[in-house]
Amino acid sequence: MPVPRLSLPWFPGIVLAALVFTAVFAPYLAPHSPTDGDITQKSIPPVWMERGDREHPLGTDRFGRDVLSRIIWGSRISLLVSLIAIGVAGTFGTLLGLISGYRGGLTDTILMRLTDIGLSLPTILIAVVLVAVSEPSFRNVVLVIALLLWPRFARQIRGETLAIKEHDFVALAVVAGRSSAWIIRRHIFPNVVPTLLVISTLQVGYVILLEGTLSFLGVGVPPPNPAWGLMIADGRGFLATAWWISLFPGLAMLLTVLAVNLMGDWLRDHLDPKLRQLGRAAVLESPATAPVGGIADEAPGRSSPAGAERSPSPWRWDP
Repeated sequence: MPVPRLSLPWFPGIVLAALVFTAVFAPYLAPHSPTDGDITQKSIPPVWMERGDREHPLGTDRFGRDVLSRIIWGSRISLLVSLIAIGVAGTFGTLLGLISGYRGGLTDTILMRLTDIGLSLPTILIAVVLVAVSEPSFRNVVLVIALLLWPRFARQIRGETLAIKEHDFVALAVVAGRSSAWIIRRHIFPNVVPTLLVISTLQVGYVILLEGTLSFLGVGVPPPNPAWGLMIADGRGFLATAWWISLFPGLAMLLTVLAVNLMGDWLRDHLDPKLRQLGRAAVLESPATAPVGGIADEAPGRSSPAGAERSPSPWRWDP
């Protein structure tokens, strides 16, 4: 029985495609400047409300800046922070995880204790302290997030490496006299790439939330940059009169994080060999659909044994 293929989930696919598209083409999609405002047009409501203006479909903030344009440009900031921070943390954490898992011994002990220390740190508190001490900027936010993120990659990749290095093809490479660097590069790393992709995808939503939290607290990307967390913080004092200032950036962040997490779950189910084997076994072991009428008809071209009586159960014959 053929195993059904996993189709790409449409909701996260559409949301992530829209995020990437708006981030890349933000200068062409945004109707107004994200930083320049007109004080005479401050706090204009969305277009479907009274006093709404078609030039500002989602309204303006207290400085007269267009909310839609700031959301579009904010997608670029969130995407860049996520890609750069995960790229730096993933590279460093994967390298340490490969070395720790393959070498073992004292090297593994030292690296894993450093990883445990990194995992035990309160992420938000440490991030706020580090960014506040080093002065808020785009570069410092990326570096701090990468510094807090690498232990997650190191721990997971180390576990995968411990399992892969016990395979026969690694033992044969050792017997053939290959160096540790060659074995890691040619045999172990290609086998941890699916896990690395899943971890990276699942961390995108976490990084977006962390960057939004830092911006909301005033220690993230500095104003007037249109970061989503900063936009939410700007409108928190006007929720009763200008709720759209905080609502629409919050919805953009919510949809993005939800789509990324759903895509990460799909990738895990699709790339993990153990989950694929479980799905295949579930399909093969599922009982056949009961035929209409209650009793299974025999296959064409095959006759029943002489004197055999049909059982009331469609699944077995009585002796």
